[in-house]
Amino acid sequence: MRLGVNIDHVATIRNARGGKHPDPVRAARLAGKAGADGITVHLREDRRHISDNDICRLMNEVDLPINLEMAATDEMLGIALATRPNAICLVPEKRAELTTEGGLNLLTQGHHHLQKFIEEPKAVGIHVAVFIDADSGQIDAARALGVDVVELHTGAFCDSDGEACKTELARLGDAARAAVHCDLSCHAGHGLTFKTVTPVAAIPEISELNIGHFLIGEAIFSGLERSVARMRVLIDQAAE
Repeated sequence: MRLGVNIDHVATIRNARGGKHPDPVRAARLAGKAGADGITVHLREDRRHISDNDICRLMNEVDLPINLEMAATDEMLGIALATRPNAICLVPEKRAELTTEGGLNLLTQGHHHLQKFIEEPKAVGIHVAVFIDADSGQIDAARALGVDVVELHTGAFCDSDGEACKTELARLGDAARAAVHCDLSCHAGHGLTFKTVTPVAAIPEISELNIGHFLIGEAIFSGLERSVARMRVLIDQAAE
């Protein structure tokens, strides 16, 4: 199972005071050294953390695949086509949200609206994913759109406990199996921690986890390399 490390919040800290420190590119290199298989960044409309220049530097200076999370807008499509990350993940985005609050609703977004955001990147060799909730209807819609990957939103699982936690984990497993049955690669992420990652990583149909905020927060106490390395071990143990 691959581990993608989201380094957005290294840039968030940098932007709090301006300047160049801490450097997201340095964070990406350290994450790779500690066992990350790729780097994920979300270039938001308001540029609250990662900037356009960060994307260019990551592409030029980091020897890991770059996964660009982006809203389905013409501006972001232009940036993706110009910078050519290894993959993009289409996500919902609201200016007022603190973090991504759920998956895209592919049933209401409309095939014609999303079509160019999938077809144009794929035409130049960029893998395209959609970030969705664990729902069979969303899986079917993703297949109809022709994406390469679905990424399941794990926030509801991470925020639940007791029977609700078991229910949400079962939903993730069912959705992952449905995705693979539809010949889609299945990734997952959002809110995963050392405590919550193991049961998700144990779902064999999920091939990649993308984790960011928790790892950057944990790095304050133990360092980024140790934080990523521990997550790497937990994922590998769960997937055995």
